Order: sequence, then C-alpha cells, then structure tokens
Amino acid sequence: MVALLQRVRTSTETLSPGYFSMVMATGILSLGAHLLHLPWLAKALLALNWLLFVVIGALALAHLYWHPRRVLDDLFNHLNAPGFFTFVAACSVLGSQSLLIGGSLRIAALLGAAGLLAWVGFTYTIFTVLTVKQEKPELARGINGGWLLAVVATQSMAVLAALLAPEVGQPLRLELNFFALSMWLWGGMLYIWMMSLIFYRYTFFPFSPADLSPPYWINMGAMAISTLAGSLLILNSPHAPFLLSMLPFLKGFTVFYWATGTWWIPMLAVLAVWRHGVRRFPFKYDPMYWGAVFPLGMYAASTHRMMEALQLGFLGALPQLMFGIGLAAWLLLFSGQLRSLYRQWSTPHAA
Repeated sequence: MVALLQRVRTSTETLSPGYFSMVMATGILSLGAHLLHLPWLAKALLALNWLLFVVIGALALAHLYWHPRRVLDDLFNHLNAPGFFTFVAACSVLGSQSLLIGGSLRIAALLGAAGLLAWVGFTYTIFTVLTVKQEKPELARGINGGWLLAVVATQSMAVLAALLAPEVGQPLRLELNFFALSMWLWGGMLYIWMMSLIFYRYTFFPFSPADLSPPYWINMGAMAISTLAGSLLILNSPHAPFLLSMLPFLKGFTVFYWATGTWWIPMLAVLAVWRHGVRRFPFKYDPMYWGAVFPLGMYAASTHRMMEALQLGFLGALPQLMFGIGLAAWLLLFSGQLRSLYRQWSTPHAA
C-alpha cells in the first residue's frame, strides 16, 4: 500500500493544471451528441465524464497536497498559469451536461457555483501575479493559445447561466440572463486583447514547429463557445426584455464570433500540416492535445445552436461533419491516454 501511494505521489508531481481539458472535450462531445439526437452516446459520455472529473479532481488535490511548490510554480508561470482555467470550463460543461442530459437543475447549479468561485479566484490571482512579478519572459516565449482558456472559462459561465435561466422563475431568470450577457461581453473583450498579442507573436517573431503547441486550437475554440453563448442569449430573448431590445446586436456579434472561429479552422489545419508534414515534427500522445479536441466539438455544438437561433438551415450538415471529426480525434486521444497509462504503470517502479 505504501509503495502504491508513493508511486501515485511520484506520478502526480508533473500533473498539468490543464488536465481538466479532458473533461471539457468529453463533455462538449456529449452535448453535441445530445443536440444531434444520439441519446445513448450522450448518456455514456456523461457517465464517463463524471468519472473523469472525479479522478482528475482527486489527482489535482493530491498534487496540491504533495507538491504545493509545483502548484505555485505553475501559478507564476506565464505559459502554465492559464491551464488552471480548465477547471472552470470543466465545471460549466459538466453542469450543462447534468442539466440537459441528466435533467438535474440542482447539480448544474452547484457546479456553476463552484465554477464561478474558481473563476473569480483564478482570474484575479493569475492576472495579478503575472502583472506584479518582477521577472517576466519576452512575448515570444510567454504567450500562446493557452491564454485564451481564460476566455473559454468566462464564456462557459455565460453558457451555463443562459441554460439555467429558462429553468427558473422570475426575477432570478432575469438576473441569470444579465449575468450571462455580462460574461459574454467581457469574454469577447478579453479575446480581442489576447488575440491581438497572439497574432502579433504569430507574424512578427520566429516560429518553430515546437511553438505550434495544441493549445493554439483554442484560438478557434474561444470563438466557438462565444458563438454558443450568443446563440443561447438570442433564444432566451423572449423571456428577458433587455435581451429583446439588444437582439440585432446579439445576432450580429454571434455571427461575428462564428465567422472568426470558422476563419481559424483552415489556418490551423494548414499550420498542422506544416508542423508534422513539412517540418516532420513527431506526432505522439500529449495531454495538451485535449485542448484541440474541445474546439472541434464546441464548433459543432455552437453551429447547431446558431442555426436554431438564427434559422440558418442552409448550413446543412456542418455540425454533423465537425462532430464526426471531433469524435474521431477524441477516440484517438483517449486510446493514446490509455496506452500512456498502461506504459506508465506496467514499467517497474524504482524503489
């Protein structure tokens, strides 16, 4: 037993703060399956996601208990700190699953409250720490697409609030819709700030294949979840007068977010071909690739909701296509995760 605990302690030493992206990716594919009327897949992924959430949560707490110094180092690191926002998004996505698929308003509300507390704590801790620390990296080494996880976390709170609003009575319904609207607007502003720096880093600094890490797919994912939040606000507008008065604005910015996210897809695909095909960068399992699966599933779900909110039937089978690609990527990564765990635990542990 002691040897087992020691092995778990050793294995959690390098646990990434962004590991909750696995919950994000699994959850959004479950929600996509629900929207596309695949109830058996949606429920199976919901059950699996609860297991993943509990296991990763327990490992994160063990990591904090056994390796507090490593947690602080990640919190002070420009590249690692944004990974903590995956916990916020995981709470929101799992809460959305619990509401839409599991039918539990109470569990969804509890997960939303936990996510909101974490969002407040991480937002004002991380950005304060990164502002006041004395030693800072250059822009080329200190920023990547992972920073946009702060946007995803913010928009995920908007999505969950917008989903909860129709399930409760007045005046809480108005308050939840106003909260969702506020988070949606703030997330959009945050994207503009961060994306300006990321695009500048893209085009004016040397770029190597190693620099094109999987979190760059969040460039698109942040816009996809912004589209989803906007679509839900449009659908909620009949029950909130202030949303109804802003309807042209909501519709315009929702399409704006969707168009921006759509622009990123070919760009990221071309860069992936350049990375692995032209520059021969080795492709092997990396937990950070879960940050690339989530945007694919989110694009499918957000496009489906936008088609519903704006009556854009001519987009046809686009949600089904992106859902299929996202599911294939999820299966590939999940099998890679299982193989990685098998290799890790089948290797004799040095005493």
